[in-house]
Amino acid sequence: MTHSSPPIPTANALETTLRLALDPSFLEVIDESAAHAGHSGANGLGYGTHFRVRIASPLFAGRNRVAQHRLVYDALREFTAAGLHALAIEVRN
Repeated sequence: MTHSSPPIPTANALETTLRLALDPSFLEVIDESAAHAGHSGANGLGYGTHFRVRIASPLFAGRNRVAQHRLVYDALREFTAAGLHALAIEVRN
């Protein structure tokens, strides 16, 4: 029996997941993996490992920054096993 690896994360996949989970009023997902070539966690492909998320969501209201970031991390948990190594989160109001 062979086990296939989960697909390498893409900005579009992360964006779709975040839209469904957090209903953002603003969302931008940028794959910055190419800028991290040779760094820890890089996969040698130049994509799928390092992302920047700029997001605003009504679900963030009344939550501190740690709780806001936790919502984003929790929504994207499935991508960690697929190679997501680093996530820079910028919460917008």
